[in-house]
Order: sequence, then structure tokens, then C-alpha cells
Amino acid sequence: MHVLLSGIVGSTAYGLAHAGSDTDRLGIFAAPTAQLHGLHGPKESQVTTGPDATHHEARKWCRLALGCNPTVTELVWLDRYEVRTTLGEELIGLRTRLLSARRVRDAYLGYATRQFKRLQDRGNGSCSARTRTTKHARHLVRLLEQGIELHRTGHLTIRLADPDRIRALGERIADDPDHARHLLARAEEQFDARGVLPEQPDGNAVEDWLHRVRAAYYTPPGVTP
Repeated sequence: MHVLLSGIVGSTAYGLAHAGSDTDRLGIFAAPTAQLHGLHGPKESQVTTGPDATHHEARKWCRLALGCNPTVTELVWLDRYEVRTTLGEELIGLRTRLLSARRVRDAYLGYATRQFKRLQDRGNGSCSARTRTTKHARHLVRLLEQGIELHRTGHLTIRLADPDRIRALGERIADDPDHARHLLARAEEQFDARGVLPEQPDGNAVEDWLHRVRAAYYTPPGVTP
């Protein structure tokens, strides 16, 4: 893979990791442009375990990012990277142009709402189920706060300012999922208020970047890379 940008995401990046937490990596890679011209295109995602890593091909990553997918979006807001190429740096520079008010609301609030319904259905259950429930409750709180920050300021802070508060809220919601109702209602009100994001993302800027990626990894027929 021609990796353009890669870094550690998830609980480690948020400051929510504990001794048993996995270290998750997320990245973008560029397939050789010639592979896009044949009958069978390249795999759009490469997933490995040990270490746990997911890399999306540049075109797929752009599609997901333009939909403000929370997991994908955080990659261009990290504080540090393990791989950061010139094209990756250009993409970081476009991160605010990937955003739009409706899609941020739909992605962040929508995911949190679905998570809330799952929490209601699960209940406390076994110890392992309780661990999963608490984890999902923490991420519900985190997603609401990060989504509101994006809506209000156009900026995304990955490292949480007060992880202990998020952990405590997660425990409380795991004990009583209905406690999340007022968080969701308040978040909906804040998303309804006017924010700084445009109605549509700047798809042309992303398209131009993707063309530069294709040009950078194009090899004419008969030429050895």
C-alpha cells in the first residue's frame, strides 16, 4: 500500500484507554492508478489484526469523509501521525472543507441515537456485556460532544479535556440508559441552533485532491514503477 496518512485513533487518541484497551490505527492509502482501469479494481479497505489497523483507499475515504463519518473524520484532526506524506498534509489542510451542517448532524446525532436504542435493549446482563455497554455509553457521550463542537466551531478536538467525566457519565448511562435522554435532547437543540458549517461540503476541492493522488501514482503502460 502507498500509505498517505496514518495514525492511532480510538480510545487511545481520546484519552479513554485502559490497561486492556486495543491500540487502533486508521489510515488512507492510494492504489496504483493503473489498477483502477481494469475489470477488477483494488480492495477499497485493508484490515489487519495484531496490530489492529484499517486503511481505506483514497476514494473510499473521501466518500466516507464527505458524509462526515465520525470514525473517518477524526483521522484528519489527530495531534500526531505515524505516516504523514505531502498528499496527506494537503488532505489535513482540506479538513474543514469536508464538513457540512446537515451531514455532521445526521452522522453524530444519528449514531448516538442508534447507540442509545441499543443500550436500552441490552440492559446490564453479564460482566462482559456490562463492559461493552459502558464502552458504548462513553462513546455516545463523546460523539455528542464532538459533533456539537464541530457544528458550533468547525473544529474537532480528539483528545478529551476531561476523560474521567466521560467515564463517569458512561457508568451512569450503563446503569440507567434513560439518563442519556436529556443528553440527546440537549444535543438536538444545539444542532438546531445556527452553527458555522456550510450547507454543503466543498466536493470540488476534494475531487481536485483525489486527481492529484491519481496523478502521483500513475505509471504509464510498459513502465516499471
